[in-house]
Amino acid sequence: MSHLSNSERAQILTEALPYIKKYNGKTVVIKYGGGAMVSDALKEQVMEDIVLLWLIGIKVVLVHGGGPEISELMVKLNKKPEFYNGLRITDAETADIVQMVLAGKVNKTLVKLLELKGGNAVGLSGVDGRLIRVETLDPNLGYVGKITEVNIKPVSDLLESGYIPVISTIGCGDDGSTYNINGDTAAAYIAGALKAERLIMMTDTAGILKDKDDPGSLIPKITPEQADELKRSGVISGGMIPKVDCCTHALGMGVSNVVIMDGRIPHSILMELLTDEGAGTMVTGKIL
Repeated sequence: MSHLSNSERAQILTEALPYIKKYNGKTVVIKYGGGAMVSDALKEQVMEDIVLLWLIGIKVVLVHGGGPEISELMVKLNKKPEFYNGLRITDAETADIVQMVLAGKVNKTLVKLLELKGGNAVGLSGVDGRLIRVETLDPNLGYVGKITEVNIKPVSDLLESGYIPVISTIGCGDDGSTYNINGDTAAAYIAGALKAERLIMMTDTAGILKDKDDPGSLIPKITPEQADELKRSGVISGGMIPKVDCCTHALGMGVSNVVIMDGRIPHSILMELLTDEGAGTMVTGKIL
């Protein structure tokens, strides 16, 4: 905003005021996907925006992925990343790598950035406090978990104490094993357990498109019933199907609305929450 005059800056803040009042004291869960972490500069800007939301009284929970970094470390360790039905095949060695990258490198990097930008953040994984309990999703996938229970108390305690919880998406089995979990699914369950005002899914696409090759064909708002129709017609396909299913699941658990948006666009979170225009596709409405 360095090119703006003081009066223009004041006007922007005035226009944001109704949204600041709307979300003050409310809980917003942000899923920050690895595909949206395209540069260190953008990552810093996203953390800066999250701290701004926290400073104006919004209770922010950050749930993150890190798939590209997991694959990168696997290659360095001469282990080939393999996938089955779009999910990472996770043997015991890969589960250790996932834990190192998500609960270690990525999680602590995001916590550090939030702290450097002036926020108070605490890193958690789904193993801490048995936050996310799982069972085996599919024997063909190995240590990939299906969520069976969320113990949200560690997260709600941190929120009430004024912290930004930063959660890496690994879970614990009843046998004590660590499991890899789909990040969108984990975010939906966490948002549902918190009865969040909004779940924002930051990814590497603009949202739901009528034509997947035309970013200008963005659908700004749909209901779950309309989403089902778009799946049947093939408009929603491929990797967007599980994302939309997660949106519907979150709504069914009591989240007010969910937004899928391009996390590579600077300040997309602020555009979504604090402007009339918004960003991405909002999935909203009661589940019939």
